[in-house]
Amino acid sequence: MNADVAIDSLTPAERRRLKVRDAIIEAAETLFTKEGEQGISMRRLAEAIDYSPAAIYKYFDSKEALFSEMRELFFERLIGRMNEAAEGGGDEHVLCARCGRVYIETALEEPNHYLMAFSFWKKDETPDENSFAFHAEEQLCGMIRSGIEKGLFRDMDPMVASKSVWASVHGIATLMASIEDFPQGMPGSEHVTRDAVIDFHTDMIIRGLSA
Repeated sequence: MNADVAIDSLTPAERRRLKVRDAIIEAAETLFTKEGEQGISMRRLAEAIDYSPAAIYKYFDSKEALFSEMRELFFERLIGRMNEAAEGGGDEHVLCARCGRVYIETALEEPNHYLMAFSFWKKDETPDENSFAFHAEEQLCGMIRSGIEKGLFRDMDPMVASKSVWASVHGIATLMASIEDFPQGMPGSEHVTRDAVIDFHTDMIIRGLSA
């Protein structure tokens, strides 16, 4: 069922509730982009959408619940971009490298959202099987498993490999999202472009997987 059909099936009251909920999330994302976590409060969100703070709590019972929803929406956008990259075709070497680049590029397009998606992850919290974060890692694991079966990648545990690849790509994405002038702002690295570092990094990962 597509989104339009799903919305058409809602009652007027349910549509109004969805519209307000979306407005709260949009206002929160705008504030977060401009001011980070400290810029978000139920009072400021209420002011942004011309509602009372009490009304906001009818949709999200805490700021943590709101952040959890914002995080999930970011991962939904991320996996959507990765799916588009995978539709370009090619063997597993090409697919993994392309998806790795898209992952990093998405993080750099929305650096605050990317950092928020991980910074508010509680220590005792792991994504469940319905989470878009889970599906992103599951998709990567599937690519690696397929590459192993075809003899393109060396024999290894795909679950271990997917975690390692994700950690590696996350590391460079976090570094670039956190340091605006990396790498060219570092002394002696004025000629080093982000594209060159991303290409080298993804190539290094694929070489590590290859048979």
